[in-house]
Amino acid sequence: MALFTFKLPDIGEGIAQAEIVGWHVQVGDRVEEDQPIADMMTDKATVEMESPVAGTVVRLAGEPGDQVSIGSMLVEIETEGEGAAAAPASSAEPVEASIDAPLPSREGPGVGGEQSELPAVEPEAPASPVPTPNPSLEGRGNDVAAPILASPAVRARARELGVDLALVKPNGDHIRHADLDAYLLYGSGQGYRPAGRMAPRADEQVKVIGMRRRIAENMAASKRHIPHFTYVEEIDVTALEEARAQLNAHRGDRPKLTMLPLLIVAICRTLPDFPMLNARYDDEAGVVTRHGAVHLGMATQTDAGLMVPVIRDAQDRNVWQLATEIRRLADAARNGKATSAELSGSTLTLTSLGPLGGIATTPVINRPEVAIIGPNRVIERPMFRGTEIVAAKLMNLSISCDHRVVDGWDAASFVQAVRKLLETPVLLFEG
Repeated sequence: MALFTFKLPDIGEGIAQAEIVGWHVQVGDRVEEDQPIADMMTDKATVEMESPVAGTVVRLAGEPGDQVSIGSMLVEIETEGEGAAAAPASSAEPVEASIDAPLPSREGPGVGGEQSELPAVEPEAPASPVPTPNPSLEGRGNDVAAPILASPAVRARARELGVDLALVKPNGDHIRHADLDAYLLYGSGQGYRPAGRMAPRADEQVKVIGMRRRIAENMAASKRHIPHFTYVEEIDVTALEEARAQLNAHRGDRPKLTMLPLLIVAICRTLPDFPMLNARYDDEAGVVTRHGAVHLGMATQTDAGLMVPVIRDAQDRNVWQLATEIRRLADAARNGKATSAELSGSTLTLTSLGPLGGIATTPVINRPEVAIIGPNRVIERPMFRGTEIVAAKLMNLSISCDHRVVDGWDAASFVQAVRKLLETPVLLFEG
């Protein structure tokens, strides 16, 4: 028998250590050659480590959340053979990448309805308690098994409240919000068991590791180092929405357009006049790099956490190409197949929450970038046009900037220029 020491290999240029995200094996487990043994996270990627030998695990480097230096022992494996050995410090290929970006779902804006192909964050519903059988329902015969008629919105609200719709008496054919309210407030008066109080959940401690730790560290660093300011402007997108509907009506086999590709075109057409916004600031070296190409980061929420896939050379793509790339990158991020190259190198970030939206937001800058743009929810409401009151589709557009590099006048002027293009959509397709 021999003791094989597997040392953490070099998994990226300039990487000195990596965090243990999770173990696939435990002490005493039998492992085969090339079997996954651990997930390790660096500043840029999550890497799956595989065992170079077969044998029995006798020692692990630490617990999830611990840091392991490159070249240090990761795992010791007892193998059949003579003499101790050590794994070569070879490089490993990242299989899932993290990203150093702020979390837009808490502070970032969104676009309403069907306007965002990026995954929006759906609030997690609380665990629904098992409904108490209601004696008053006994003896109703076939009525108990009859289908429950309610809109999706009513069903979603009932799930959030932990209410069994079978216990709610409708005032008509369908259960409506008013019926749900009546059950919650006056359930006992209608012969039904009142909703009562939900049992409190036990306290839970969750260790902050992996991607959540990276997000926490990057957000804290961004707020600590960058003096943020946010500018918000209201934009009339009525004509833009009409143009979008016409384009979709004749799209053929091309992807359905959302608001985002049109907004990206407006941003890319405006940025050449405001190069200080498409930039990265190395505050240690005291150097601002103003980029000619627009590599646009798209803040995307996934089950694994926040990722920001990057649309390379967004300025060279038309609306259909942008729509295709948005969908491709969002799917890759959600499925954990986005590469490190696809998740790095952005020069400006766009954050959207889709139907969750918001009225106005103050998104956190994706350091070392100097600006982040957030479209808010589109809302139809009355507005004055001359002396007339008309129905208009309005959207607030937010931009947060690094005040060390970007002046308030420049940020406001940039948004006003974008506003002009969005309110006159024919200008988006000139040239």
